[in-house]
Amino acid sequence: MTFHHGSDGQNLFTEDVTVVEGDVATISCRVKNNDDSVIQLLNPNRQTIYFRDFRPLKDSRFQLVNFSNSELRVSLTNVSISDEGRYFCQLYTDPPQEIFMTITVLVPPRNLVIDIQKDTAVEGEEIELNCTAMASRPATTIKWFKGSKELKGKSEVEQWSDMYTVTSQISLTVRREDDGVPVVCEVDHPAVKDLQTKRYLDVMYKPQIRVSQLLPASGLTREGDLLDLLCQVEGKPEPTDTTWFRVDEEMPPHVIVSGSNLHISSLNKSDNGTYRCEASNEVGKAFVDYMLYVYDPLTTLPPPTTTIIIPFTTADTTATTEPAVHGFTQLPNSAEELDYGDLSAKNRKAHSKIAPQPETTSWFHDSRAGEESAITAVDHAVIGGVVAVVVFAMLCLLIILGRYFARHKGTYFTHEAKGADDAADADTAIINAEGGQNNSEEKKEYFI
Repeated sequence: MTFHHGSDGQNLFTEDVTVVEGDVATISCRVKNNDDSVIQLLNPNRQTIYFRDFRPLKDSRFQLVNFSNSELRVSLTNVSISDEGRYFCQLYTDPPQEIFMTITVLVPPRNLVIDIQKDTAVEGEEIELNCTAMASRPATTIKWFKGSKELKGKSEVEQWSDMYTVTSQISLTVRREDDGVPVVCEVDHPAVKDLQTKRYLDVMYKPQIRVSQLLPASGLTREGDLLDLLCQVEGKPEPTDTTWFRVDEEMPPHVIVSGSNLHISSLNKSDNGTYRCEASNEVGKAFVDYMLYVYDPLTTLPPPTTTIIIPFTTADTTATTEPAVHGFTQLPNSAEELDYGDLSAKNRKAHSKIAPQPETTSWFHDSRAGEESAITAVDHAVIGGVVAVVVFAMLCLLIILGRYFARHKGTYFTHEAKGADDAADADTAIINAEGGQNNSEEKKEYFI
């Protein structure tokens, strides 16, 4: 709102008015320090609307609201565009004083329409949408939203006389997630609030398939188990043809297919292979592959234990024995003897893997997921056990040999000749020594 006042020395004041078409505008001429001078109000054609409190103009839309020495206030009802312009306040002083104010008329859009290129679009297709706001003043600003996300549009403005028509356009590449999402055209205009219109996207897309293994619940398939698969299909339009078949092979005669379910009452090795669930609609075709591998039946063996007797001597030298039992977990001899709790989790993750196919949608499910890591863990455990046994045997052998050599270092013999000291001469001493060697006592010395 803009205020106006007269030049220096003048006492007139007024203000501009902005009004929406059809509403009421209030025009005010205010006087400061009036000395009982006459006030009058004139229209843009300089016709007198009010002279003091008298209305010479025969337009009954103008009504007196207040009149005094300090103010002349008039209301204008049902404002139209033709009422827009400058209005003048005059004060009959010497010299006369005059000031003007401006009435601005706003016109909201007459209509707001979204025009869509196609009522129904196919996934991946690009479509155009146009939103038109007609006959507004001033020109309208148009905003676009898809859901809660604002989009950028391209606008064109056309002027007809004093009115403006604005058309905004956007292009969208639609996806299946856009089906049912509202596209909103919203108007930003000073004459109106919260004016918008919307269209809901209608997107067709080919089937989306998911295969779930209902049984066995553990995820691992063994001989004799019951297998139950469910093929869940979603598409627009609704898929009309959903089938199960075995890839590159005939379906086993004991397999039962009932709608979207595949059922095998007792699995055997001949059931191994790839089973495919396929669905189609007007948009296209999609499939999911389930790879079945049947393992041997699960056998449970009791874990063996080993008892070792260790001798020892107590303080009172009484020999006793006390058994020491060492239990250990039996290492599996094959993958079938593993606890498949973790493997089941890995197997379920493998079920949800997607293998994209050209022109189609395909998922891949392998019932053997997780088996290789379990077998590798078994091999490492067996090798470690063998190495530990060999090292233990070698240590025992070294201890036994060390104790044997420590107790038997060897036996040594010494001989002393008797009578050599009593001989008269050397010859006699030699003879006595030789004889003495034959009859002398043998002395033995043991070194321990």
